[in-house]
Amino acid sequence: MYWFSPINNIVDITNFVLHETGQPLHAFDADEVSGKKVIVKTLPAGTKFKTLDGKERTLAAHDLMICSAEEPMCIAGVFGGIKSGIIPKTKNIFLESACFSADYIRKTGMHHQLKTDASFRFERGTDPNLTVYALKRAALLIKEIAGGSISSEVVDVYPVKVENRLIDVKDKNINRLIGKTIPRQEVFSILEGLEIAVVSKNESEFTVSVPPYRVDVSQEADVVEEILRIYGFNNIELTEIAGTDYLAEFPEKDINKFKRTLGAQLVDNGFYEILTNSLTNSAYQQKHNLTLNGSAVEILNKLSEEQGILRQTMLFTGLEVCGYNINRKQKDLKLYEFGKIYWKDETDQENKKVYKEEERLALYITGNFETENWQGKSRPVTYFDLAQQVVQVLEKSSISNLKQETLNDPLFDYGMQLMKGTKEIGKLGKVKTALTKDFGIKQEVFYADLSTALLFKSANPKFVVQEVPRFPEVRRDLSLVLISR
Repeated sequence: MYWFSPINNIVDITNFVLHETGQPLHAFDADEVSGKKVIVKTLPAGTKFKTLDGKERTLAAHDLMICSAEEPMCIAGVFGGIKSGIIPKTKNIFLESACFSADYIRKTGMHHQLKTDASFRFERGTDPNLTVYALKRAALLIKEIAGGSISSEVVDVYPVKVENRLIDVKDKNINRLIGKTIPRQEVFSILEGLEIAVVSKNESEFTVSVPPYRVDVSQEADVVEEILRIYGFNNIELTEIAGTDYLAEFPEKDINKFKRTLGAQLVDNGFYEILTNSLTNSAYQQKHNLTLNGSAVEILNKLSEEQGILRQTMLFTGLEVCGYNINRKQKDLKLYEFGKIYWKDETDQENKKVYKEEERLALYITGNFETENWQGKSRPVTYFDLAQQVVQVLEKSSISNLKQETLNDPLFDYGMQLMKGTKEIGKLGKVKTALTKDFGIKQEVFYADLSTALLFKSANPKFVVQEVPRFPEVRRDLSLVLISR
């Protein structure tokens, strides 16, 4: 749900009918409709229009508008105007229920970066035969709940009725696409349950009538998909014959298998895998004036400032997880995550920013090295505990001859940078205390950030073998007498 806030009982009723039937509605203050006329049209490009959220928007030539005799009132199917809403002094209401072109609404929503409950439905297609029912439903609810009285008949402008779609379906195509012969009577029963009527049939094919509200069923393959969806994918048996031609195309190295191998090793060493959101809060780096690689990718239609940009580092979302667990008495943490970071870098030939992304492996340890037990005291984790885990990951990835440099990074109090030639494999160290305090963490956190792509590139799935010895092992016991002179 992109836009929903309780304003008054009239608006609540239109929202309720929207969620009940899937048909968007809009309630106008009838006394504010100048000329007592409602006209649907487009306006010249560049026309200024203020929406319900108080923002002034510049209209495009393709924006469909609901207008009175003198001025625009709504961006059709997307958002109401500042003067179109119901206010406390409203006495007379005009209810509007329409079916708009999905293409028009999608273009308008993209142009204005607006996603509302109404546009969400219209972009995917609504039922043109449902508009009058939804209108009457809302009117009766207003009469029952808000004490209104219905003062006019419904005006239904429906010049060309949208008829059911007729689609021919061949039996052989059902069997070919599904991979199994399904009894005809069962096929008809499935379609009948989906309100898709079989209007004619012969020995090899049949014709179905699809109601307009099923906008996703427009061709024969869609009908077959509906049959399979209800019949059940798990009811289709797998073939027992596997051709070697397909096996020959498998890649020698699989990054997903590689990540599972590293993950299993970390789990064996007491780590838990986490999965965090790629969206993060820009305030984390702004507060400390941090400069990260490139510039941040900002979300245009952000849901909140807390999720306003794509992350440029894995650290902040990981610290959120650490802080959440520590505040709930889970202070001894070993966590790892495979995820992506994003940024905007140098410009291209058209002077546009180049968007980039990179997959990273992040390790976090904090608290005690092991849980408390009766056999002895547990010690706090140290930088060297993290370094040991990083070494094991590097060994698993067949990386050797690394160059180690002192880390100079605003995210760390101290640490080490790992280089392979001129490329940075990763970095590890103790997270700055000022950063951890922002997440309510009062204990040391050690963090490693490694390049998944470089680890995978170096990984060698081959193994070394040697010939079995031809002769059995011989053991000799030698005794030596040493004389000192």
